[in-house]
Amino acid sequence: MNSSLRILLRSLLGALLVLALPLRAEELRLAVASNFTAAFQQLAPRFEQATGHRLKPSFGSTGKLYAQIRQGAPFEILLAADDQHGKLLIESGLGVPGSEFIYAVGRLVLWSAQPELVGGSHEILASERFRRLAIANPLTAPYGAAAIQTLEHLELYDSVRDKLVQGENIAQALQFTYSGNAELGFIAWAQLKALPAKQQGSFWLVPEDLHEPIRQEAILLRQGEDSQAARAFLDFLQSPQTRALLKEWGYDTPEAEPR
Repeated sequence: MNSSLRILLRSLLGALLVLALPLRAEELRLAVASNFTAAFQQLAPRFEQATGHRLKPSFGSTGKLYAQIRQGAPFEILLAADDQHGKLLIESGLGVPGSEFIYAVGRLVLWSAQPELVGGSHEILASERFRRLAIANPLTAPYGAAAIQTLEHLELYDSVRDKLVQGENIAQALQFTYSGNAELGFIAWAQLKALPAKQQGSFWLVPEDLHEPIRQEAILLRQGEDSQAARAFLDFLQSPQTRALLKEWGYDTPEAEPR
């Protein structure tokens, strides 16, 4: 193939890529649950490159993000860490009925930055070998609520209650544990998988029958109802490629649901 033909083919390919992009690139504002931070940061450039749209996320506990939406925060999509707040937004007229779907099912893990502290079970929780146990605020963070349910199911809540330190969200619970301010922490499995192997310490993957399922729901908000970018992102989130990537991050991913 001569050089002139190669140049022509490259030009044609570039033109096709431009035509494949939306007529008007948009900035999409998303409220994203803290546990999903690392996965989102990997997904974002793929979506942006494929569509030309730009993502502007705000990360936090689901309860706090919900409160911000109720107070008028200009989000167009909520990626919650539960399947309750989306329904509340629909009931209050702030969410688009029929747009909600489960994009991931999260897993809870008991973790220590110390490599030998957690022996692959919950036995450490019944010992005197720790002073602090970090959790996310159970009133605003679904992973924090799952941590409390786990402790109650194991009949250990009363014995560790005075050792609990609460982060505002699951990211802060990770920070407390990573820094050593708490020897143990209940964090998201996806957060642990995002750490370099040398920093993963020791952990116990909490059996799913010890707490309510952490069904993470996406919902289109009224402010994004006419947004081409919002619709495109929700489709992207349910694509086979995205679902395969989320499995690598430790999330279960239900089959894509028609909307």
